[in-house]
Amino acid sequence: MPNTKEVILLNISGPDKPGITTTLTHILAQYDVSILDIGQAVIHDELALGILFEVSAESESSPVLKELLFRSYELGVNAKFTPITLEDYEDWVKMQGKERYMVTLIARMITSQHIARVTDIIHKQHLNIDIINRLSGRPSLKDNDAQSIACVEFSVRGTPGDKEVMRHEFLDAAHETSIDIAFQEDNIYRRNRRLVCFDMDSTLIQAEMIVELAKVAGVGDKVHEITESAMRGEIDFKESFRQRVGLLKGLDESVMRQIAFSMPITEGAARLTGTLKKYGFKTAILTGGFTYFGRFLQHELGIDYVFGNELEIIDGKLTGNYLGDVVDGPKKAELLKNLAFKEGIHLEQVVAVGDGANDLPMLNLAGLGIAFHAQPKVKENARQAISTIGLDAILYLMGFRDRELK
Repeated sequence: MPNTKEVILLNISGPDKPGITTTLTHILAQYDVSILDIGQAVIHDELALGILFEVSAESESSPVLKELLFRSYELGVNAKFTPITLEDYEDWVKMQGKERYMVTLIARMITSQHIARVTDIIHKQHLNIDIINRLSGRPSLKDNDAQSIACVEFSVRGTPGDKEVMRHEFLDAAHETSIDIAFQEDNIYRRNRRLVCFDMDSTLIQAEMIVELAKVAGVGDKVHEITESAMRGEIDFKESFRQRVGLLKGLDESVMRQIAFSMPITEGAARLTGTLKKYGFKTAILTGGFTYFGRFLQHELGIDYVFGNELEIIDGKLTGNYLGDVVDGPKKAELLKNLAFKEGIHLEQVVAVGDGANDLPMLNLAGLGIAFHAQPKVKENARQAISTIGLDAILYLMGFRDRELK
């Protein structure tokens, strides 16, 4: 006797109310059908429920379909039945082994232009959108919050035609439409980050502390000249650092203390570090700046580790020298690797955040490397970038939802 199993897709739509799912699944249970897949979403109190179920060869589908249709009418929702061939079902099952990625959109307000641009890129790469989730809370149309954040996450399946082309198209779209777009492989590491490492100057704080010190010391122009020379490649970072620190000789420590208390902390930094601490993450400052200011931030934001350059202070004044090795780009990457080893975690479980070229070694070593309000060359060479929102946008790239951040 031939196999007469039936696979049927039930789609329910209409006003959401308590009891719809339980009523319909109780009917399915009475007929002992197997549920192959189920999904549900509610948008502005409108329900979209899908149930893919199998009716055994020994049963008939008509009684269960009639009862489902009748109860749906009573509940005030629409029911649609679609028969699925066994061949189509098996083809769908084979798709399970395909790669999965997360595409995250972050902006002050997400528009239809943003969605259209991003979904067009996804479509051109032959990727299929499985799920769309809103990670941020619903925006108010009455209260205009200048620091509001909107975030939508797409779960996509398939193999991109060209990842590098797609990444550059996302970068172009982000720049042209003032939105941040992240593209990550959806694996176990993405859902299990444990350590977040920050650059300090122009990342955790909106200032370059050596510049602030140089202004007070009256050597701002000279420090700027040395910095520009280093950027042109005429001298390396370590030599430029030695020269700039030397110009600070004689500066009183009390000046440093005054500057430390007035450091402009970046938007979203406190929300980010507070959330990370609440959920048991470890945090670190890895800076080419000065540990003197890093320790102030450590106390202010609850940071676990601070590594940077130690200024020599004797009798309350800077000597123009520094202690220990200079923390440059390669040193930051080495420190990140050592911290991951100390915490007993994989490098894929590390998040690194920075704005400068000397941050690229650690950004590219970490599982999630984020160029934060960085120069174009840094963004092009980092895997992810945030350019329109504060530091707390990183929480959405890590999969947090607003309801978990209250």
